Amino acid sequence: MSKNVADHLVEMLVEAGVKRVYAVTGDSLNPVNDAVRRDGRLQWIHVRHEEAGAYAASMEAELNGIGCCMGSSGPGHVHLVNGLYDANRAENPVIAIASTIHTEKMGLDNFQETRPESLFQDCSKYVFLANTPKQAVNGLQTAIQHAISKKGVAVLGLPGDVASASLESVHTANKNFYTQPRITPSHKQLQELASVINQHEKVMLFCGHGCRYAVEEVMALAKRLNAPLGYSFRGKIFFERKENPYAVGLNGLLGNKSGFEAMHQADVLLMLGTDFPYSEFLPEKCKIIQVDTKPEKLGRRAKVDFGYCGDIKSTLEDLMPLINAKTSTDFLDKTRSLHQEIEAIYESYVEEKGSEKNIHPEYVAYLVDKLADDDAIFTVDTGMSAVWAARYLKAGANRYLTGSFNHGSMANAMPMAMGAGLSQPDRQVIAFCGDGGISMLLGDLMTISQYQIPVKIIIFNNRSLAMVKLEMRVEGYMEWQTDMVNPDFIKLAEAMNIAAWEATESKDVELALVNGFKHKGPAIINIFTDPNALAMPPTLNFEQVKGFVASMTKLMVNGKFAEIVDTTKNDLKYLREL
Repeated sequence: MSKNVADHLVEMLVEAGVKRVYAVTGDSLNPVNDAVRRDGRLQWIHVRHEEAGAYAASMEAELNGIGCCMGSSGPGHVHLVNGLYDANRAENPVIAIASTIHTEKMGLDNFQETRPESLFQDCSKYVFLANTPKQAVNGLQTAIQHAISKKGVAVLGLPGDVASASLESVHTANKNFYTQPRITPSHKQLQELASVINQHEKVMLFCGHGCRYAVEEVMALAKRLNAPLGYSFRGKIFFERKENPYAVGLNGLLGNKSGFEAMHQADVLLMLGTDFPYSEFLPEKCKIIQVDTKPEKLGRRAKVDFGYCGDIKSTLEDLMPLINAKTSTDFLDKTRSLHQEIEAIYESYVEEKGSEKNIHPEYVAYLVDKLADDDAIFTVDTGMSAVWAARYLKAGANRYLTGSFNHGSMANAMPMAMGAGLSQPDRQVIAFCGDGGISMLLGDLMTISQYQIPVKIIIFNNRSLAMVKLEMRVEGYMEWQTDMVNPDFIKLAEAMNIAAWEATESKDVELALVNGFKHKGPAIINIFTDPNALAMPPTLNFEQVKGFVASMTKLMVNGKFAEIVDTTKNDLKYLREL
């Protein structure tokens, strides 16, 4: 049998380092499916929804350097879009094969016809529709290079007849070329950077995911400067540990007062490897320095005074000899003291464990942090479950934390855990899922079951879209259409051949977690949490307070006095954070 285009594409994916493909086969994708089967080196993961496959591929790319997902004609590859948006914004190298209808039927409004080159334009670094065998091979080669070098999604539109066509010789490489360049500012720029730092006493470091491979260098700089060290949500898992004498917490929507105050009291804010999106939380009076590998990110969120293109590890290695040590610890001591006060408040929430079917989610997150492995991988849904992860999950020897931190989509934690569990089988994988998030892609629990991916799915079952409820309160709206009627997740797990445990009271939580974590296969831990648990931002403005009061008034007018009493009782404890 002569080699066809699909055969060669599989060989190229293997050469690129792809280990598995997340897809639902059918129609125009069948030639690729058959090539994967005959080659035998790629694992085909039959997801129930292509969006879940895109999330899983994104997580695999984030952990292992490259991921791959596929979708068949029209609806199949349209389903990829949300997960690919997330992957592209997270800068994860994902190859997406969007198979489509035969070439002779294009442009005639045929059944399942789409235009991949237009559809994926906004969620990729590269998209190309191949109309000939030569174009397909050249297109995939270029897609792989774009995904790796530009760090994002690359899409190859592949008509079914092209995939099954005989291979034709092309002038393109048979291998892929990846480089990890050492990027630093010029010596003159480094001297300028050092001069700004040396001339000011109160310097704060604010670190993001770009510091992932520069933790030692960041800590050394913090020590030399006696500098408070804050971090974004995506950067916290590298620095937030009790024994870190420089940590002052997060800033931003899920941040705390100590991280916010340290940033606003600094003379110089040094932003390292973070494209922090919440401009309203950033200071305007101090000097701001930003270092990032992508110069287009410099200054687009904050009033940056000095911006430098460089990877954090290399830049700090070259910068350190130019930095004068600072002896005063006054600024650090003040901000650390406030941070410890905030941490004490968080710990007090853990002591108040809640009542039946109203377990405090803080207690749950605290126990997860306590019981999880030192190299566990955590995925978190967008919503209140992310809040508890932000507050209570701490760094370990090699822990990792991720979520839909740039795209902000629901339903990401479970499919991300799939990708983590398959690509890092020797590590514990724990997903923080909201009941809203898990419900949205519920079918892919069967993917976890079918492949017995040993992930631990914790469901924060508060029977509501709690983050949306909070948004409505702050903006002065009456809560409406935010309550959820959920299935019995334990029975659902049993029907899917997944082990499950449940906690309806606080005394049941630790045993449920221990049992779920010890189980060798996939596990669901359903915990009934308090729907009125709040996440207070590091600072409140008058409009937010006014909106909250307005929403409570509307509830009273509509005869929901009991709900107001429950909410107010719950909210009082959070006022201590302000």
